Amino acid sequence: MNKAEILIIDDEPQIRKLLEITLESNDYKVLQAETGKQGIIMAANHPPELILLDIGLPDKSGHEILKELREWYNKAIIILSVQNNENDIVSALDNGATDYLTKPFRTAELMARIRSAIRRNQTQENTSVIEIDDLQINLVNRTVKKNDELIKLTSTEFNLISLFAKHEGSVLTHQYILKEIWGVGYQTETQYLRVFVGTLRKKIEDNPNQPKHIITESGVGYRFQ
Repeated sequence: MNKAEILIIDDEPQIRKLLEITLESNDYKVLQAETGKQGIIMAANHPPELILLDIGLPDKSGHEILKELREWYNKAIIILSVQNNENDIVSALDNGATDYLTKPFRTAELMARIRSAIRRNQTQENTSVIEIDDLQINLVNRTVKKNDELIKLTSTEFNLISLFAKHEGSVLTHQYILKEIWGVGYQTETQYLRVFVGTLRKKIEDNPNQPKHIITESGVGYRFQ
């Protein structure tokens, strides 16, 4: 039985009720807060496995709450918001959100995102080998195998795939990837990133034109799955 605790920070009673029913039916334990301040206190007193955070809160912006949480909370935070513009999504992801879903959302998709985020929480620490579908990524030996066959990658390509794998299931913005791989001076070089993603897809995907691992999130970044 799943005993992971999930904290909902949302001021809409209907949304909290829907989430409560959905999560409890999947054997998660549910905690609820209707303001940002209440949510921070609850998370600090008893850190949950994952937080579902609404952007439109009555006391503080969800973006502010996200920044405050990220000062000490290192587990998954999924944003739920009626805002679906690229700037809002990119801002949340760059401030530390694990994922972003717009309301109204499909409960099946939400549960898939939650499972992925919690799985990453539980396997991220002290993991030297990451296995995802037909790929095996060895972070210590810096090797990648596909169906047990070694794939030859450049140093930059390996750094890129290892970054993706460590954040499996989460959206990484263009700016975040560029900063992590090439440094702060490259954060606007999205075309540079696009070229490297293209070459990496040719090496790891069955069909680079219809990738199943490196998924493009239009205008935002990439998701590795």
